[in-house]
Amino acid sequence: MAASPIQNGLFLHDNTVAPEHPSLMSMFSLKGKTAIVTGAGAGIGLAVAHGLAEAGANVALWYNSNGQAAERAAEIAQKYGVQAKAYQVQVTDYKAVQEATDTVVKEFNGRLDVFIANAGIPWIQGPMLDGSIEHYRDVINVDLDGTYYCARAAASHWRRQKEEGTDINGNKLTNFTYGSFVATASMSGHIVNIPQLQAAYNAAKSGVVHLCKSLSVEWVRFARANTVSPGYILTEISKFAPEEFKRLWRDKIPMGRAGEAHELKGAYLYLASDASTYTTGTDIIVDGGYCAP
Repeated sequence: MAASPIQNGLFLHDNTVAPEHPSLMSMFSLKGKTAIVTGAGAGIGLAVAHGLAEAGANVALWYNSNGQAAERAAEIAQKYGVQAKAYQVQVTDYKAVQEATDTVVKEFNGRLDVFIANAGIPWIQGPMLDGSIEHYRDVINVDLDGTYYCARAAASHWRRQKEEGTDINGNKLTNFTYGSFVATASMSGHIVNIPQLQAAYNAAKSGVVHLCKSLSVEWVRFARANTVSPGYILTEISKFAPEEFKRLWRDKIPMGRAGEAHELKGAYLYLASDASTYTTGTDIIVDGGYCAP
């Protein structure tokens, strides 16, 4: 078990060591590294999987019900010349998450470097008093509990890799610095959305932000934990909202439009790569300026 980074209520000095960076662009390279992306069958997750693969990562695409995920993985492998494979995983089942993580590590060069916890579902039943307890549980289970389960499964590998310096086959890891956990939160964890009412979703995403801040302290010796908080992005998750809502959303966005999923790739790549070795416990808001006024 890793020693605590805290002693007598204070952080120990030199809990981490700055890795050498031969060049700026090399800091963003993920060549030879392994990444898992949940909710990767479409939308933000699929865009991020493309971004990580373009940077050289071998990518495992986790999905729940999207039947096209395997085809998307094959397209990524062919386009970027990396290893890519789709796995159907229910992130609300910790045992399934742990087993799938272990399987990916075994099948992807015996290592794990990056975990993008992106799977999420929206609240679509309006005010709290009109929504069902079952829907509340579904939102919390996927958006918050699922993120926790993914973090726990990933961190067990990162702690071992950092302490032993080897992959699961006993081979020396020559380019492993620290694990990187990046969770998809939301600007909804910072503000209260209107006109749609979604208290459960907002609470779940706020919880994701604070969970990762807390993990950034617990894991500081072997992994970093950060979040990206997207604003309104044109993906399947927003299909529940009528067009009149979407017009009101645009009224409140300084840029005057919703974002495209590919506009998030840079934020995730920064946090996933060694470009962010001194960045942990951070939330990057990418919302076209919605939270600024």
